[in-house]
Order: sequence, then structure tokens, then C-alpha cells
Amino acid sequence: MDQEDDGYAERVAFYDTVYEQPERALDLAWLRRWLPQQYVGRRVLELACGSGYWTQYLAPAARGYLALDASRGALSLARQRPGVAGAAFEAGEIEEMASPPQPFDAAFAGLWFSHLPRQRREPALAALHRALAPGALVMLLDNSEAQGAQHPVVEYDRDGNGYQRRPRHDGGDNRVLKNFPSEAEFRILLAPYGVSEMAVLRREHFWLLRYRLPSLH
Repeated sequence: MDQEDDGYAERVAFYDTVYEQPERALDLAWLRRWLPQQYVGRRVLELACGSGYWTQYLAPAARGYLALDASRGALSLARQRPGVAGAAFEAGEIEEMASPPQPFDAAFAGLWFSHLPRQRREPALAALHRALAPGALVMLLDNSEAQGAQHPVVEYDRDGNGYQRRPRHDGGDNRVLKNFPSEAEFRILLAPYGVSEMAVLRREHFWLLRYRLPSLH
């Protein structure tokens, strides 16, 4: 999917509004404290960094950091965030990324998985895992079903992908793919990889999937 052609680039300047909803403030305050602690001293790969909201909190804790996004417009905003001077940025999807010279030992994605078409889930996870070292920590953060109260899913395609209508600043709206995966779906998707320590942490407005890839020992 070319994100630059589906309204993604147009919306990028307004991404942070998802984090500015007052009812999400307590969840976000906890996540901003807890998440960076998980990445201290690690070499981190961030998928779909968007405007760099999470990059600014996670990159300062990391030993090395690469933030990936399909939109060059998003990356131009992410590079302006405080605390990201030591981070590298790259345009593209995870399936397109060349094998890193040194695998990453941790990965993060915020509000990425719910926007993946169902048919991309398996290849995207396979590509992510190829970029990671044995024993790497993976955490995926996304909206809970509570988000659907604000932007309900209004249609489904033949692959089972849901779509919302999101308002634009000009008064129009965009058709946005949005899926709400279950823990059972994650267990099926991750079963081939023999992951350990898998847990789904649930807050009111967000869920967080955390797991480790198998180690060599």
C-alpha cells in the first residue's frame, strides 16, 4: 500500500490529536513512564513511527534507534522531535527493509498493527522478525475497541478488513483501514515463531502486546 496516496500524508500533521483526547491522558501518562524503561540500552527498531510521538520518548533510552515510516512527510516531522538526535530515520515498509548489518534486539510499533491489512499481517511479522536478534523484545501498542465509539467501523471488505471514516481538517473525511485484533489472533500469528513471555496488557484506551523471540540457548 502506498500510504502517500491514501490520505496518510495529508493526515500526518494531525496525528497527535489521537494522543490529545483528555480521556486518554491517564493511559498515556503511564505509557510514557513505563515504555522507555523497557528499551534502556537496547538497539531498537520502530515501525511506522509517524510524526515521532513515541520516538521522542523511546529513542533517548536506547543504545541505538532506527525509526521507519512509509511517509516522508511523517519522517520530516519526526526528525524535529526533541530527544531524537541520536536516532536514524528511514522511509519504507518493514517488508522492504534490507537486512541490517547487526540485528536489532528490540522492536516497537505504535498504532501500526491495527492499520495493517489482514493479508499483510504474516509477511510483515516475518519481515520484522528477520530484522531481530534471538531473544529480542517486541512490543506493539494500539487502540482498544473504545476507539470505535469515536470512529465506528462502517464497512468491511472481502478480506475482513474494517474501515472507519475519519474527519479531515478541511471538513471532509478519509476512509481509514482499522482492525481490532484479538489475543487469539495474535497467538495464531505468533505460533510459528515459538515466542515466549507473550502477554497482552490492556488499558482502557490502549492495548499492548509484549513478547520475546526465542533465544539461542
